Amino acid sequence: MIVVIIAGGAGTRLWPLSTPNYPKHLLKIGEDKNSILQNTYERAKKLTDKIYIVSEQGHIGEVKDQIKELPDDHYIVEPARRGTANCILAALVKLSSIVESNEPIAFIHSDHFIRDNNGFTHSFKLASQTSLDNGKIVLVGVEPKYPATGFGYIEKSDLEDEEHYVYKVGRFKEKPDFSTAQQYVNSGDYLWNCGYFVGSIDIFKSKMQEFAPELIGSFNKLLEAGDASFNDTYLDLESEAIDYALIEKVQDLLVIPASFDWMDLGSYTDLSSAVASNEDGNYTKGYVEVIEVSNSYIDNQEDKPVAVLGLDNCVVINTKDGILVTRKDLSQKVGDVAKKIAAKE
Repeated sequence: MIVVIIAGGAGTRLWPLSTPNYPKHLLKIGEDKNSILQNTYERAKKLTDKIYIVSEQGHIGEVKDQIKELPDDHYIVEPARRGTANCILAALVKLSSIVESNEPIAFIHSDHFIRDNNGFTHSFKLASQTSLDNGKIVLVGVEPKYPATGFGYIEKSDLEDEEHYVYKVGRFKEKPDFSTAQQYVNSGDYLWNCGYFVGSIDIFKSKMQEFAPELIGSFNKLLEAGDASFNDTYLDLESEAIDYALIEKVQDLLVIPASFDWMDLGSYTDLSSAVASNEDGNYTKGYVEVIEVSNSYIDNQEDKPVAVLGLDNCVVINTKDGILVTRKDLSQKVGDVAKKIAAKE
């Protein structure tokens, strides 16, 4: 089994902790000694010693600094971001000359927060074996904990494997409104789509030829370009998401419900749920003083003190890159503000 860790991202949704120059997978959460990326790497090591990391040129230095034990030839460098579809193509092209073409490859993301490493290992070993046995792409989806409107959903269809609860994939549903999300959760027939999938080079090539001719064309161009022209060829590709370009077009996908907890850390609300709070529901870090504050996330990374009085359900962040003050329930809009700030710089 091979694991490819996708370490990209623009770093806007957790601004100013995360920035385009230092995206969230490089961050340490709460009092954790490891970054999110380092924890992802440690999970991957429980699956295999064949681990590769894809990251773009602008971040590769920081990524290598955090994962020092990984050899240089296990890093796949994008000259610039071109979407998850091309990121995965880059990995498949690079691996095609290194690994067996029928060996399952698990694509996982560097910026997800997971506590249950044993459950993670079980799920991906099962996905790998299922892909090998069936010659199909196998997804790993997460049982929804609440009616989320920020995630896509995977519909479970018929059971393919009753012993291991492997399902055929019915349909993909885009980010729904709240009422529709409630219906999905109440039905028990849907999983959150976390972007996890497993398949070999042979399987991906076969599915691209059948369902995504433009994508197999890009794969062949990159393969023919070789190392000398790889970057120029890659930069000519149109940015695409793998879900739209391939996964949602394939007719015979399988899906396994994850045996582990999962959090995307896509907002400060998520971040607050991932750290230990005190009896008032507050998490504070750095030089912070609070009076009559509850249910709040406050992180001061500068030397000057931050004082917060009489607030509830708030986020206060102070870093060298900026200051953020928001209600937690508005934290999904942080990315919009970060993009406006970036456009003025």
